[in-house]
Amino acid sequence: MNTETGPLPNGNVLLPSNNKEGAEQVQPSAPSRYESQKRRDWNTFGQYLKNHRPPLALSRCSGAHVLEFLRYLDQFGKTKVHAPACPFFGHPHPPAPCACPLRQAWGSLDALIGRLRAAFEEHGGKPESNPFGTRAVRIYLREVRELQAKARGIAYEKKKRKRPPLPAAPVVPITDQPPPGPSTVPNCLTGLITGN
Repeated sequence: MNTETGPLPNGNVLLPSNNKEGAEQVQPSAPSRYESQKRRDWNTFGQYLKNHRPPLALSRCSGAHVLEFLRYLDQFGKTKVHAPACPFFGHPHPPAPCACPLRQAWGSLDALIGRLRAAFEEHGGKPESNPFGTRAVRIYLREVRELQAKARGIAYEKKKRKRPPLPAAPVVPITDQPPPGPSTVPNCLTGLITGN
């Protein structure tokens, strides 16, 4: 019998046994926030397909159905998107309220599609038939991003990877006097320094 406890490589936790046979129990660890959200998103999309008229099987789902789902979600959005005729169009912080609609933010839709793409393949879907990865969905997301950027006056820029800072070189004071003691300059550089 193994008396060790702790996490296993698959994320489960090995617990000591209290039963007579001494068999160890494996208890699954709590799913990550991302995995939980992905499961909720997948269930929401599944419910949308069930409520679709006529009901739609996942195998018959296309990019057009995904776009329909994204437009349906707009009614639950919390991001104000100004219409071109609105006096606050292009202002990131409008000074007064307006009648423009609330929509789903582009970043939320983009993250949602990423999670649904992954969930589709985890549920046995083939990558080449993934309705969440179609060209139409990518174009729609790009158009939503551009429209919201113009309407809110905020440019979306790709996040640049932060590179670790380079170690600072030691600062050597420059003087007209040579340093005391023997020269530490290699012979091949002495001509460059003295000007010969």
